[in-house]
Amino acid sequence: MNDRKPWAELWDEIVAHPEVRDAYDAARIRYELGRGVRERRVALGMTQDQLARAAGLQQPSVARFEAGGTMPTLPLLERLAAALGARLSVAFEPLDRAG
Repeated sequence: MNDRKPWAELWDEIVAHPEVRDAYDAARIRYELGRGVRERRVALGMTQDQLARAAGLQQPSVARFEAGGTMPTLPLLERLAAALGARLSVAFEPLDRAG
C-alpha cells in the first residue's frame, strides 16, 4: 500500500496556513519582479553589470534581485526602470483576479 499523498493535496495543506501563504506570496512577488527586470535587460542586450552601473548598483545586487532574493523599495524599482528605459507601473488587482 502507498500512503503517500499527491503533491497537489500536500501543497493545499501547506498553504492553508496563513503565515505560509503570506511567505509564498512575498516570494512570488520577488520572483516576478526579478523576472521582469531580467527579461527587459536581456531584451535590451544588457549585462547585469551594465544594468548595475546604469542604476547605481553593484552587479551582485542585480543578480540577487533578478533571482528574487530581495524585496525592493519603490525608489529602487524606479531606478531600475529608468536604467531599463521603462516606466514603473504599480497597480492594485482584485484578489479574485490575482494569480
